[in-house]
Amino acid sequence: MYDKYYNMNEEQLSVRKVDKRVFKEFKAEAMREGLPVGAALTLAMETWLEKKDGKKRKFLEVKPWDWGKGTEKTSSEIDKVLYG
Repeated sequence: MYDKYYNMNEEQLSVRKVDKRVFKEFKAEAMREGLPVGAALTLAMETWLEKKDGKKRKFLEVKPWDWGKGTEKTSSEIDKVLYG
């Protein structure tokens, strides 16, 4: 049932402002299901997005686009604002 979550493209991330109690319950439930926390989090995010939109989303279907001249460093600049 969860096989696709073991062979996914992986991204290392850290998340701020997570409720400790909720995370402990989430982690325990993931362990009961035999899922790594990252796979369970991916499943939870997909489920939330599907519920929000009412349709299945596929991130890989989103194609990058050019924002034009002068925007080459936009991602780095946003990171500096958000994370210091």
